[in-house]
Amino acid sequence: MGEEFRGTIADQPDFDAGSDAEALYNAMKGFGSDKEAILELITSRSNAQRQEIRAAYKSQYGKDLIDDLKYELTGKFERLIVGLMRPPAYHDAKEIKDAIKGAGTDEKCLIEILTSRTNEQIHNLVAAYKDAYGRDLEEDVIGDTSGHFKKMLIVLLQGTREEDDVVSEDLVEQDAQVSDLYDAGEAQWGTDEAKFIMLLGNRSVTHLQLDLLFSLSPIVQCIRSKPMYFAKRLYKSMKGLGTADNTLIRIMVSRSEIDMLDIRECFRLRYEKSLYNMIQDDTSGEYKRTLLNLCGGDDDIAGEFFPEAAQIAYKMWEISAMTKVQLRGTVRPYQNFDPASDAQALRKAMKGFGTDEDTIIDIVTHRSNAQRQEIRQTFKSLLGRELMADLKSELSKNLERLILGLMMTPAEFDAKMMKKAMEGAGTDEHSLIEILVTRSNQEIQEMCSAYQNAYKKSLEDAIVSDTSGQFKRILISLAQRIIIRFSFSLQCKVLADACNADSGDMEDKFMSILCTRSFPHLRRVFQEFVRCSNKDFEQIIKKEMSGDFKNAMFAIVRSVKNQPSYFADRLYKAMKGLGTDDRALIRIMVSRSEIDLFNIRKEFKETHDATLHEFIQGDTSGDYRKTLLIICGGED
Repeated sequence: MGEEFRGTIADQPDFDAGSDAEALYNAMKGFGSDKEAILELITSRSNAQRQEIRAAYKSQYGKDLIDDLKYELTGKFERLIVGLMRPPAYHDAKEIKDAIKGAGTDEKCLIEILTSRTNEQIHNLVAAYKDAYGRDLEEDVIGDTSGHFKKMLIVLLQGTREEDDVVSEDLVEQDAQVSDLYDAGEAQWGTDEAKFIMLLGNRSVTHLQLDLLFSLSPIVQCIRSKPMYFAKRLYKSMKGLGTADNTLIRIMVSRSEIDMLDIRECFRLRYEKSLYNMIQDDTSGEYKRTLLNLCGGDDDIAGEFFPEAAQIAYKMWEISAMTKVQLRGTVRPYQNFDPASDAQALRKAMKGFGTDEDTIIDIVTHRSNAQRQEIRQTFKSLLGRELMADLKSELSKNLERLILGLMMTPAEFDAKMMKKAMEGAGTDEHSLIEILVTRSNQEIQEMCSAYQNAYKKSLEDAIVSDTSGQFKRILISLAQRIIIRFSFSLQCKVLADACNADSGDMEDKFMSILCTRSFPHLRRVFQEFVRCSNKDFEQIIKKEMSGDFKNAMFAIVRSVKNQPSYFADRLYKAMKGLGTDDRALIRIMVSRSEIDLFNIRKEFKETHDATLHEFIQGDTSGDYRKTLLIICGGED
């Protein structure tokens, strides 16, 4: 992808600095101020034009425009408008100053600015800092930071990175030597960290994109894709309770004339919601209207990619199709396993008055599922008792549900979860979707058998009696899944043609492909779909489909794109806000503990800027919490 980034703010045609200066003066004179006029004028002029307005204002009225704006406006709206009025270098200098003044340092702000600016912008920033504060920026950074982080910032402040179109072919292999990076990494960190600092601080972005051996630190994320890096920063500034307004203002101001369109598209690609809508939901008043003007439009309405963003989407699906991710669970087989000893210990923990929950938790959470099944069999043969029945009688509430879930086979557990999702009044559609979308063919077949054995009824019949319409059809299709192989281009054409069909035909064609193709195959199909149609597959689903059918389609696409990320989002939703969806929490923690819970943890932290361990710690209690935290396997 080329470097033709596009902003949302451009030069205003027929610009007249004197006329604009007069309009701003009139908007602020007298009692009160016309905030609407101020924000509309300033957000429709480029930064260069704003500097002309500021000069004209000084010439015509003998006053500094920024001082008048500070006097007339307040709060976040004032910070945003004043930020827009400063030259980019002075705006960056102010942000850096704020990041290092007072107690504590905003390291993320420093990283964001110094890793994303060009050499020229860095040099201008250093000069602006000196001019504005009479101090040397490098000296202030040295005084406020320490260790390897300080060294990295000093290198970045030199502004000596090779220009972005420079790839030093003779150095790529040398820089990317696994042995060199390993020696400079975990094996010897503390002695050879200078190798990493030299590479990340001085090589060009294009050069470093050829070397994917680094961990995804914020610096490397910025190197890989500035728009995606900023999209993540914007999302984290607005998600959850409260808003990190300084981050939101800084990015919206600094990128509005550079690459905001691409940031918007990356935002929608990753979070399935437009930046415009998230700003609309998270802010208010003139502050919101100004931010929306800078954003420039609602991508949820368009449904098609901008040309550069289409290339980003294509590349993302290509990487997704080619990358082999090593899935890692958090629960592994116990060394020196002795099922008879474990069976005896469990019996002792439940015999007599009271129950030794700690022993039960310790044994069950530190054995693999296969080992737990051996314990069940040994408990029966050795003691003549049903372990599951004893556990059920001794434990209660969420701890009981969690321990029993761990003691079931995966097929038994999934069958139980499907039964729970359909019994009683109402149906838990999200649970049905989650299980059927994310299980392999073999896992679904084993679940169907377990369901038949446990409830004397086929799972398909249960789905038919409890659901209806297109949602019922997609669930049955998933439950009967048979992998069918066709060419990527043919299926791409089928999907593209379906976009122009009536809604019923579209849903049938989407379902025929999404429910019967393997995930690796679908990644290639989605990649080709972007290339041949320039359409956003997820936005088509959002715009053209509805209800539980739409939710199921979304879940499939999310799982195809990144299944650990899908589960991380489900866990986040299970615990955010008031109350906890304990059924979803137990279901995912149990079912993924030996498959990819480690990967889910990493995605959780990456997306939500908090660890899964922290969420569980804050949202649960007692032995239930203790068990979940052991399964979680670490704090990241």
